[in-house]
Amino acid sequence: MLKPAAAAPWLLALLAACGPADKPAATAPPPKPKPPGPDIAALTDSTAPAALLAYGRQYPGSEVLFKTRLGNIRVRLFDDTPVHKANFLLLARRGVFDETVFNRVVKDFAVQGGQTSGVRSIHLRRYRLPAEIRPQHFHVKGALGMARYDDEINPGHLSSNTDFYFVVGQKLAPYQSKAAAGRPLTPAQVQAYATRGGVPSLDGKYTVFGEVIEGQDVVDKINKVKVDPQDKWPIEDVAMKVEVVK
Repeated sequence: MLKPAAAAPWLLALLAACGPADKPAATAPPPKPKPPGPDIAALTDSTAPAALLAYGRQYPGSEVLFKTRLGNIRVRLFDDTPVHKANFLLLARRGVFDETVFNRVVKDFAVQGGQTSGVRSIHLRRYRLPAEIRPQHFHVKGALGMARYDDEINPGHLSSNTDFYFVVGQKLAPYQSKAAAGRPLTPAQVQAYATRGGVPSLDGKYTVFGEVIEGQDVVDKINKVKVDPQDKWPIEDVAMKVEVVK
């Protein structure tokens, strides 16, 4: 194959000088502003609570929207679980949940999300949240709770920072909900389990920090997808986009 002859030095100099003199030199686009709030790659069990509480006070929010291929789910976050609320707002605004899927679906029990099916592009340290278990928030259908792990070395019921779940459950007679509950139930809670359904056996053990206000039918659709019988992971991923809307 023939190669072009090398240009003479004077020709290169001439070509280099032939461009328009008034064209400004190309500049790199300015870097994107750093999102406000703490560095999620540096948070630890001990530093997360104070950092998240400060973030929640400075950048409040109350509702988030989950967008999935099966429809949208709108959720209200509770003010009296401020660490969990601030953590969810922070990670939603940083796009962490946009890289995750609903990774565990147990029929008539719950749908769990927050894990990725691939490599995360957003670096995130695994830190845990202090329990914020409130007697007025219970595992009725539509409740949003935070998962936890390592029960044998986690007596304080510290929550995961990313793994959450929506309660589905079943309708239960009063004697059933009272027997299954992890704590005493009020008459209103017994009535809710009878008319709406839920999973009272989780009460007093996991932090409930929000509730579905629109799109419970979408949660029910996710609860019915086909899953791998071994790990309950949906055969076809149900990804999500989560944004703070209020």
